Amino acid sequence: MMTTPKTDTTIAHVSLTQPVDTLADQLGRSFAEFGFAVVSDHGIDPALIADAERLSRAFFALPEETKRGYFIEGGGGARGYTPYRTEKAVGHDTTDLKEFWHVGRTLPGGDPLEEFMPANVWPAELPEFRAVFERLYAEFDKAGLRILSAIAIHLGLKPDWFDSTVDQGNSVLRLLHYPPVENAEGAVRAAPHGDINTITLLLGAEEAGLELLSRQGEWIPVSPPPGALAVNIGDMLSRLTNDRLRSTIHRVVNPQGEASRRSRFSMPFFLHFRPDFVIETLPECVDAQHPDQYEPLSSHDFLMQRLREINLTK
Repeated sequence: MMTTPKTDTTIAHVSLTQPVDTLADQLGRSFAEFGFAVVSDHGIDPALIADAERLSRAFFALPEETKRGYFIEGGGGARGYTPYRTEKAVGHDTTDLKEFWHVGRTLPGGDPLEEFMPANVWPAELPEFRAVFERLYAEFDKAGLRILSAIAIHLGLKPDWFDSTVDQGNSVLRLLHYPPVENAEGAVRAAPHGDINTITLLLGAEEAGLELLSRQGEWIPVSPPPGALAVNIGDMLSRLTNDRLRSTIHRVVNPQGEASRRSRFSMPFFLHFRPDFVIETLPECVDAQHPDQYEPLSSHDFLMQRLREINLTK
């Protein structure tokens, strides 16, 4: 009796200490099939991560009125606080069950990129907040460059090809809080969506809930071990590679039982291209079987287009 072969749901789990060619091959194959990989030995100090997690919890524990004092009206959620149930996924009418804080790149005064990157705001109630999160932002930047170098090798590019494309990129560190689930009324912690950016590096995904949608239409759990990163391809990189590397739809489902009465915290780093980088399909990703699907578009214009779609800007 013949049986239907089971779909391979093995997402690559790599270490950044592996030989670069092996790393590039394993990451590339996992990103092409799933759009996701799990990355250990990323170089971000565990003590720094612990400090960041402590401060994130402390901020979200502040009174609602205090938190809302850091909401920037008309700011598109780019910096500071975005209240609970503001963001919604493309194609969904119901807002997600989350609140968040955004940290962006700190630019020197007079930098020409200031028009694309508003200044950060910092909660006065937590004096350590700025130093810890500016340091964590810089560490995410470094880890992201190492992953992008492996991706470049997989694509047949020079290892440093991405360096100039993300130098002073409009990257965002998001502190996420999903409160205990009460009266969800059909809403979920994060409805199915794709990420806008180049790659996302996520800390805090070890608690069950994060799932990706496979090519076969199956929801596959993404459960890195404590301290490891869940890394996924964003729409910008998918566009650049003519979808050779996949920006995969993913979601955070509501927990059941005792877990539904607990908050969930995580810290995704949305690594972006420079605002003036033009996303133009790589020649290496175009052939007779895979014609170019996309027109050139600046990363800033693409970002604004997508932020309007998710209810964060007009």
